Amino acid sequence: MAMLGVSATLVLAAFDSTIIATMLPRVAEALDGMDLYAWVGTGYMLSTSIAILIFGRLGDMYGRQRLMLASVVILALGGLLCATAQNMAQLVLWRALQGVGGGMMIATAFAAPADLFPDTRQRVRWMAMLSAAYAVASGIGPFMGGAITEALGWRATFLLVTPLTALAAFVLLFRFFPDFRPRHDPERRIDWRGAGLLALALGAPLAALELGLAPGEHSHPWLALILLTCGLVALAVLIPLERRLAWPIFPLRILALRQTRLLTLVSVYVGATMFILIYYSPLLLQQALGYEPGASGLLITPLVVAIPIGSIINGRIFPRQTEPQRLLIFGSLLLATGCLMTLFIGQGSPVAYILLAFFVSGLGLGFLLPNLTLIMQMLSDRRDIGLGSALVQTARSTGSAVGVTVLGLVIARLTIESGIRTGLACCIALALLCAWTSTRIKMKNLPD
Repeated sequence: MAMLGVSATLVLAAFDSTIIATMLPRVAEALDGMDLYAWVGTGYMLSTSIAILIFGRLGDMYGRQRLMLASVVILALGGLLCATAQNMAQLVLWRALQGVGGGMMIATAFAAPADLFPDTRQRVRWMAMLSAAYAVASGIGPFMGGAITEALGWRATFLLVTPLTALAAFVLLFRFFPDFRPRHDPERRIDWRGAGLLALALGAPLAALELGLAPGEHSHPWLALILLTCGLVALAVLIPLERRLAWPIFPLRILALRQTRLLTLVSVYVGATMFILIYYSPLLLQQALGYEPGASGLLITPLVVAIPIGSIINGRIFPRQTEPQRLLIFGSLLLATGCLMTLFIGQGSPVAYILLAFFVSGLGLGFLLPNLTLIMQMLSDRRDIGLGSALVQTARSTGSAVGVTVLGLVIARLTIESGIRTGLACCIALALLCAWTSTRIKMKNLPD
């Protein structure tokens, strides 16, 4: 029942991040804000990227249950505020607030199985369950968002989906998830300076990317340069600070191993590829191929429904692999194949072909997503399980933010169809880069 509560939080996070995909073209048109289209996704992912590492560490230090409960409340409040947005700028702001809650939730939920199941062989099966819950909800999310938008309007989507799901998740977590707390240490303190510097080091460069490369009057190169400089300075100050503290917000030991650094890179590539597919495929189907929001959501459903299928197959195979990183290579090659098939979707493409292209992509992600987290947990110290899980999710969210932002800028300079097809070509290259990087990861499977 505790894991059911954790799964419910991930269902909420999945709904929150994907229901916007199919309805956003309609929202941007209603609020006259196509110039801020990319910022709705970038703002959410930016705040998520910042929150994941900070709250992943706080979960290690103080326990995860209360953080998960707080994240549910923030997401529900953000959904209600999004429903009241009067312009795109307000929607971007409230989505950024939801991103903080989403980051708290992701940081704690993916680390929670390590609290309940110290045995990695047991944990791999539960990680498959979490991936399945997240993926199925992600698959339902775009269709639900499109269907409710067509029937009741886009505001009803925010009013109905997020608050109701949040209520169920809150009750399950409060009732069943144990309030595990680490042993009290009188010297333990929250590293507020490190948290602020970490937020600036992560967030400022991503914001600079959006501001510096935006088209026309929306471009602010000098502000982007200032933000980039601030991010680099924050990073330069953060590293020596974290080395001196007994309880740093980001212990640098997590990156001491070459394997963890390579896994972090792979997570960035996977995040960019996954969210370019999820975020812009509905736009391609609606704007370039003429599908309605509900139909486009239904067509991309195999992308995320295939993820739990791949995760379940992976959970069966993983314990038998002497070198589990081979599953990362296999998943990357499947993902590259699916992206290649998606690139060739055009006018007149059979529906079966479109569904198959998205299914193959999702199957590849099913071999990648749980393994990145599980392998990082295997490589991390017990005291850093939450931080290691958060590092994978942060890298994935950062890749997502960069990928969505850059492709949004490309689309603004080209046509929608040309921009998205350029992004799909980049997805193929990123998936192949995942496979090559994974070949350099050397490790053995679970200890007896």
